[in-house]
Amino acid sequence: MAKDFIHKDIKFAKTLHSDYYIDSEKFSRIKKIFHKKWHFAIHASEFEDSNLIPLGRMGSLMNEEIVLSKTSDINPLSNVCTHRGMLLVNKKCTLPRINCPYHGRKFNLEGKFQSMPKFETVENFPTVEDNLKKFHLQEWKNILFLSKNDHENFHDFIEFLEKRIGWMDIENFSFEPSKDRSHVINANWALYVDNYLEGFHIPFVHGDLNKIIENESYKTELFSNGVLQIGYSKSKDLCFELPEESPDFGSNVAAYYFWVFPNTMFNFYPWGLSVNIVVPLNIEKTEVIYRGYVKNPHLTSEGAGGDLDKVEIEDQEVVEAVQLGLSSDSYSQGRYSPEKETGVHHFHRLLIESLK
Repeated sequence: MAKDFIHKDIKFAKTLHSDYYIDSEKFSRIKKIFHKKWHFAIHASEFEDSNLIPLGRMGSLMNEEIVLSKTSDINPLSNVCTHRGMLLVNKKCTLPRINCPYHGRKFNLEGKFQSMPKFETVENFPTVEDNLKKFHLQEWKNILFLSKNDHENFHDFIEFLEKRIGWMDIENFSFEPSKDRSHVINANWALYVDNYLEGFHIPFVHGDLNKIIENESYKTELFSNGVLQIGYSKSKDLCFELPEESPDFGSNVAAYYFWVFPNTMFNFYPWGLSVNIVVPLNIEKTEVIYRGYVKNPHLTSEGAGGDLDKVEIEDQEVVEAVQLGLSSDSYSQGRYSPEKETGVHHFHRLLIESLK
């Protein structure tokens, strides 16, 4: 069908059909894509004050409740008790073992069953099925990723980031709780991604950011499973100090904006990293979670990453208005700017391809 096709040549292509933003059946199919992908979990610095970290958002992203435990290794475990399905850990904490708050079943920090009251006469118990399920975990520069699909190649997932910013000292970034945010917006998740993937709107929507970013030189690069946008600073005082091994050495880079299909954004600023996690809640409601990891605290209020809250609110207002517009009978598809919307076009083609 024409509505399920995006021409590979952006000059001929129509945008994603409005059904992808408002149709419940399509939303259900798209959600299944998320279940198979690698998802950002945490930066390892988050374990500095705890050994158990529940990741509630994975219920929406992977259809799994997951807790990370720290021993000599990091263990990605099911956060669901193998007795009656109770959630085990509801907040970040430090404990010698995992205890079910419902009926007292206990597990060690590797997820192995330890004990259960009043089960002395149960036959063929315990078995491996009474241990907590484990998931797949990978690490890149102390950033941890989770998947329940071992067929999803992690190196493909992270290769472009390593090539482009492998010189960054991301391993030594520190978790900054004051940068945590959770926004629920009245719009489809893909609209939030669409908006993120183009700087076309910056002069029209983000007046303060536009004073920092050089719009004419704004750059978009495509890679197999994502998009990189580079914002160049109008001032040499508000940009990265790039080493010679950087492909961008000699440029006034204010920000690197990486998006990895389908829902993760890694925003690198001179002060550090802001991660955006886009969580589809329903067809027209999305949670956007922010996590911040700091390298240079004295720069957090400067440059392109200096007022992320203001930029976020401006984006939300636009995206929610577009959701209403897409629900109108008079709109179904538009066209792309070949100069400014290559990232959006790439996202739409990846989405269509993933549904085949």
